Amino acid sequence: MPCVLVVEDDEQIRVLADAIIQDAGHRTVSAATFQEALALLQSDISVEAIFTDLHLVENSPGGIELATEARGIRPKVKVLYTTGEAITDGTKALMVEGSAFLPKPYTLDQLTASIAALFAES
Repeated sequence: MPCVLVVEDDEQIRVLADAIIQDAGHRTVSAATFQEALALLQSDISVEAIFTDLHLVENSPGGIELATEARGIRPKVKVLYTTGEAITDGTKALMVEGSAFLPKPYTLDQLTASIAALFAES
């Protein structure tokens, strides 16, 4: 059962995303900050995918930086970004290769399908 690292600074959204991903048959670990997520990625925990908000706690690196660091640690990790803000072509250009994007607000079905699509591309 693949494990997804859920990185979201809004606790309610993080808990909900965890539950949706678990209901879809995946294990999850979660983090509220870049630093917490990085520590999990540097640990022995098996993480096959990351679902991360592009914008984390103010004055902290966000999802782009996290995915870049994650690929340095785990080159094959899959990445699904999310945000409630509009993204520019410049932001898209900074996303790690092979990643996907799911805009907020998303539905249970959209998140489930997006996670399934990440793993289908193996």
